[in-house]
Amino acid sequence: MLADTYIPRRLDDVWKVGLWDIDVAAPVLFMAFVGYLAGSKWAFGLALAAGLYASRWLARIKADKHPAFALHWLYWHFPPSPVSAMRATPPSHLRRMVG
Repeated sequence: MLADTYIPRRLDDVWKVGLWDIDVAAPVLFMAFVGYLAGSKWAFGLALAAGLYASRWLARIKADKHPAFALHWLYWHFPPSPVSAMRATPPSHLRRMVG
């Protein structure tokens, strides 16, 4: 039992797409898909540029904040749906916490 045991140090890292976090890469991937569906090179280029701009904007907002900042922002600014509703947390329209 003298074998070296590997202990992982980063269990809670954010998912990555290449070098980008998944929440920063999502606008680029989504807009590239929308541009592909449009069917022209101009639409693809325009949609890809819009996705890169949105991704860059999100990366600047996320800088020096909690790693799950984008998820928290989505929770507080979008209405709940049966798909995205969380059971362990109060609805986002309840802003006053007691306790």
